Amino acid sequence: MRLRIRHCTVYRYNRPVRFLDHRLLVTPRRSCHVTTISSAVTINPAAELIWSEDAAGNTAALALISEEASTLTILAEHEVLHTAENYPIYRLDPAAHSHPFAYAPGDLELLGVGLLASGTEDDAAVTAWLAGFRETAPEDTLMLLNALNEEVGSLITYRTRDEEGTQSPPLTLALRSGSCRDLTALFLCAVRRLGFAARAASGYLFDPGSVVGDVGTTHAWCEVFLPGAGWIAFDPTQRRMGSAGLVATAVGVTSEAVLPVVGGFLGDASDFTDMEASVIVEASA
Repeated sequence: MRLRIRHCTVYRYNRPVRFLDHRLLVTPRRSCHVTTISSAVTINPAAELIWSEDAAGNTAALALISEEASTLTILAEHEVLHTAENYPIYRLDPAAHSHPFAYAPGDLELLGVGLLASGTEDDAAVTAWLAGFRETAPEDTLMLLNALNEEVGSLITYRTRDEEGTQSPPLTLALRSGSCRDLTALFLCAVRRLGFAARAASGYLFDPGSVVGDVGTTHAWCEVFLPGAGWIAFDPTQRRMGSAGLVATAVGVTSEAVLPVVGGFLGDASDFTDMEASVIVEASA
């Protein structure tokens, strides 16, 4: 299936301002399920784009903007071939069929401690919630991860948030609500505490029947590394396993590390008026 993606971000100011360098993570990642046919990033006012591959293998662009302006527009347009199956079958190494299991030393060295550390080990609310989940959780690895994905998706009510940043897992548990990136952070924390290597992912979602309502933003989910199967996507917001409909632009240790646009300007905080982001993902002939 071919997908066309249009991602436009507009920043507005009440007077012309000078822009700091902006880091962009808006280009689809290479994978066995996604092949890029065409890709372009356009910035107004004009910017010099310096491209690189970061430590996570993401295609990153550093935008150097020399002209002052009262509006900054960043437009990313892509066409990709997407081949992920709706109901994938994963073949794990026999030793990884049941939880817990041990990662091979070579895999651990490549994965690194960051993908295994939850960051909230001493939080009583997270500990109590996860202990309750484990009382009835299956031992089969994929069944356990599916159950946790369903648990987070059913426990936390999805809501759009205009505020920047990601809620902490304890706060999301307390509020019982959050954005896709908040649900991802909670799932990420939980799977790491269960001993899985996991990373945050962001990008685009294609789902004509979606009821999430995450219009005007990119989407966020989690990926778990399982020996024999590799990186498997878990989307607690959609309560789905697998990469169907997901086009990743970045992966990282935390959701903050995979934000699509990061940058600033020189001036007073009152100079900033608003920011508008829109994403259109549609099937092409």
